[in-house]
Amino acid sequence: MCRLVGYLGNTIRLDELLYKQEHSLYNQSYNPRELNSGVVCADGVGVGWYDETGQPFVYRNTIPMWNDSNLKELSHYVQSSCAVGYVRLAGMGEPLDISNCQPFRSGKLLFVHNGEIANFQQTLYRPIRDSLSDSTYRLIKGMTDSEHIFALLVEMWQSSPDSTLLSALRATLQKLTDLAKEHDTSFSANVIVSDGESLAAIRYAYRMEAPTLYWSCNDTNYPSQVIVASEPLSDQNWTAFADHNTLFVPAESLQPTTSRLTAC
Repeated sequence: MCRLVGYLGNTIRLDELLYKQEHSLYNQSYNPRELNSGVVCADGVGVGWYDETGQPFVYRNTIPMWNDSNLKELSHYVQSSCAVGYVRLAGMGEPLDISNCQPFRSGKLLFVHNGEIANFQQTLYRPIRDSLSDSTYRLIKGMTDSEHIFALLVEMWQSSPDSTLLSALRATLQKLTDLAKEHDTSFSANVIVSDGESLAAIRYAYRMEAPTLYWSCNDTNYPSQVIVASEPLSDQNWTAFADHNTLFVPAESLQPTTSRLTAC
């Protein structure tokens, strides 16, 4: 399973999120503590961030994070108040192609996913595509289940202009569960998504175990921030997501709220 991190708070350099903490995403790429399949996340790396005007940017590569000197240099320079990061453990049969690397981006949305759809190509590949509008369908450049879940989220987001990130994310998981029931398959979906102002995350699975996910708010070393990660980045102040739990940090404050996705 991949390792994820998401951040919303005061402006920091990306290396503070990706490299400098005790069990940073960099450390998790080669020494994960809670990986339930595979050994290391060596199949790619990516980071997405927003500049001071709210524009999203993405850096992705197909090499291991520990070999990516360009990302290390970039992270010393780039500063942001909102970012998501990811190290990849590719699924069986998935090529090491840049189109299959996260984060995925559409408009202001940045998205990372950790999990899997069982037998994706034989089960939900076509049903998800059939549920998309033409414009959303054309967003898909790769072949991963992660990108298809992102496309489904974009569809939900665009079809309800008044929706929040959280309500769009909840609708996406509801739709995915309905499709999994209809086509007799299972999936897990830990997701972090942001529009640069707010951030939403979920730990969820249907008929399988979800990967781990944690969140931290106002760590003593990093006040005025919320971080979500596959594994705690430090030994301070981390809360584990329960199954089917969501977290939402609204644009107007850094006060996270948690809730349980019960409709599914």
